[in-house]
Amino acid sequence: MPFSLHQGDALRVLVGLPDGCIDSVITDPPYNSGGRTAKERTTRSAKQKYTSADAQHALPDFTGENMDGRSYGFWLTQIMTEAHRLTKTGGTALLFTDWRQLPTTTDAIQAAGWLWRGVLAWHKPQARPQKGRFTQNCEFIVWASKGAIDGSRNPVYLPGLYSASQPSGAKRQHITQKPVEVMRELVKISPDGGTVLDFCAGSGSTGVAALLEGRDFIGVEKTEHYASIAADRLTETIRETLTQEDVVLTA
Repeated sequence: MPFSLHQGDALRVLVGLPDGCIDSVITDPPYNSGGRTAKERTTRSAKQKYTSADAQHALPDFTGENMDGRSYGFWLTQIMTEAHRLTKTGGTALLFTDWRQLPTTTDAIQAAGWLWRGVLAWHKPQARPQKGRFTQNCEFIVWASKGAIDGSRNPVYLPGLYSASQPSGAKRQHITQKPVEVMRELVKISPDGGTVLDFCAGSGSTGVAALLEGRDFIGVEKTEHYASIAADRLTETIRETLTQEDVVLTA
C-alpha cells in the first residue's frame, strides 16, 4: 500500500519510524490561538474557536488546542526534532500556522534543526469581513529544509500564494480541514514517488493529495473519529486512482 495511517500520539509513533524514511513533512498542527485570557484558552474547545455557533454540521472536537505560547513552542520543537531525524538530507517541512503563532512556529522549526526558508500564504476568499478592520483571510505556511536543497532532484517551480476556500457542507469533515487543491500543490515539493509525512493528519487531506500526485504517505492522527475518516478517504482515493497496470491477475 502506498500509505500507512497510525491512530495515536504523534511523538510516540514517530519515535518508532526509521531514520531518513521521509522526503517531506507537511502538516497542520493545532494552532493553540485565540485566547486573550487563561480562561478563554483553557475553557474554549477547538469547535468553539473555529466554527460558528449556527453551523449546520456537527464536527467532533480535537485535542491539543489549550496550550499557552511557550508550551506550544516546546511541543512543536520536540516533535519537529523527531521529524528532522526521519527526513532525508535535502528534504523539506511545511507547517500551517496563523498570524498569532507565526513567530513561535518559525522559532520552533529552527530550534529543531531545520533551515527556515520562508513563509507561504493561503488566501481564503470567503473569510468574514470585519467592520473597521482588515479581513483576516490568510493563514500561513512556514517552510524549511534539512540542509541544502538540490533543485535538480525535484525541478519544480511552485507559487508562494494559494487561494481556495475551506471545504463546506458535506465535504467539510474536519473543523480545520484544508482544501485538497491547495494540498496537491504543496506535496509537489516532495519528489515524484517520494514519501510525505503528516503527523496531525486530521481527516486525511494531505494524504489524499499525496496519493493523487503520485507520492506515498505516512499519517498519524490522535483522534479516533478523524483517523477513521482519514482511513476511508485514503482507501477511496486508492480505489479511484487504480489503473489496469496497477492490478496483477493471478490464476
